Amino acid sequence: MTSPVASGTALATSRETAGAATRSSFSTFPRVPTPLAPQPLEPAPSPMPPERRSSGNRRSGLVRRPHATEASASEKRGARKHTRRKPVAAASTKRKTTTRPSAPRAASRALDVPAQIDHIIRAGGDGTLIFGGRASLDVSSLDKLFFPKSGITKGDVMRYYARVAPPILPSLKDRPLILKRHPNGIAGPSFFQQNAGAHVPAAVRVADVETENGERATRLIGGDLLTLLYTVQLGTIAVHPWQSRLPTIEYADYSTIDLDPGEGVAFSRIVELAKYIEEDLIALRLHAALKTSGSRGLHIVLPLPARTSYARSASLAGAIAAHVVAEHPKLATLERRIDRRPKGTIYVDAQQNARGKSVASAYSVREREGAPVSAPLRWSELTPALRISDFTIATMPLRIEQIGDVWGEAMKRRNASRDISRILGEA
Repeated sequence: MTSPVASGTALATSRETAGAATRSSFSTFPRVPTPLAPQPLEPAPSPMPPERRSSGNRRSGLVRRPHATEASASEKRGARKHTRRKPVAAASTKRKTTTRPSAPRAASRALDVPAQIDHIIRAGGDGTLIFGGRASLDVSSLDKLFFPKSGITKGDVMRYYARVAPPILPSLKDRPLILKRHPNGIAGPSFFQQNAGAHVPAAVRVADVETENGERATRLIGGDLLTLLYTVQLGTIAVHPWQSRLPTIEYADYSTIDLDPGEGVAFSRIVELAKYIEEDLIALRLHAALKTSGSRGLHIVLPLPARTSYARSASLAGAIAAHVVAEHPKLATLERRIDRRPKGTIYVDAQQNARGKSVASAYSVREREGAPVSAPLRWSELTPALRISDFTIATMPLRIEQIGDVWGEAMKRRNASRDISRILGEA
């Protein structure tokens, strides 16, 4: 996507930095012409066609619910003897979890997916995961090394996503997913997959989506754990969702700026640039969420008002990026080609804000040794001591327990349309 070219009008405002008592005039803010908004699209069809709402795995036929007659018989036995003895069914739930829990225990074990994964790994790596509502997913080769130098397996990645399901699933809800598959781990070949494929289990969520080319295609849709773990079963490590949701797929939910450092740029310099951007956002009365990319840089994400076009989202990111580079030319650049970037600079990438494009989601694992995670941050955590390597699949679950869902809280607060219009010279 062509980056918006900033030129034109000036925005006079005052810079208000956190904790600063002084005020200085805000420099000229380049005007970025807003591209023509795309023609309205017809609403996407229901993301779960009736024929795919069956929650069971039709192919395996291995999951069964207890019959009503069995339950009523148990109740009758308890009714005949009025004792204080514990019911047999309650005691049975304490038994060791098996690969395929017996029917009376399935409901109590359905949500304990990490324990099921552990059992399948101990049993050799192949088995069936049981979810709520009789849904199931066949998994295999969970003992396969995905990160060979770190000793991290396919099962470890599945277990991580199951443990962080509460914060990650809401951010993926109703979004088409783009897969980058590593069937043999990060040391082997990889390839992208956009379409859902021909042999998708019935319980996996799919929907027909109008793509960036105007064609309709069946895509995997995020928002539930079974579908997320199915992508890992296919060899996917990172989660790449669209920046819009069904049914309003033509409207962007957020605008992303990716701080991508050049070769040899210290991470402390990226932190420095991010703090400058934070100051500018405060002066512009804008709010943004912050996270590590999980690779080498940082992502700054601005929640958008409802029904914001992708063109407007791109203009906003482009305007902010152009302003930052104009203020800090020795630190930041808009040059996309690596060989043309000034040495020691950080690429302020605003070009991912288009329909069908994506960046790794918050809490996503990244395809680098050590299994780093794209970690949501508080702005106060931007210090010289910050290290991307501190956030991995081993450390992130405990961090979430300690400080909560930083990403979900930050993304609840949308920016106002009038503030965006002022920045783009429309007000």
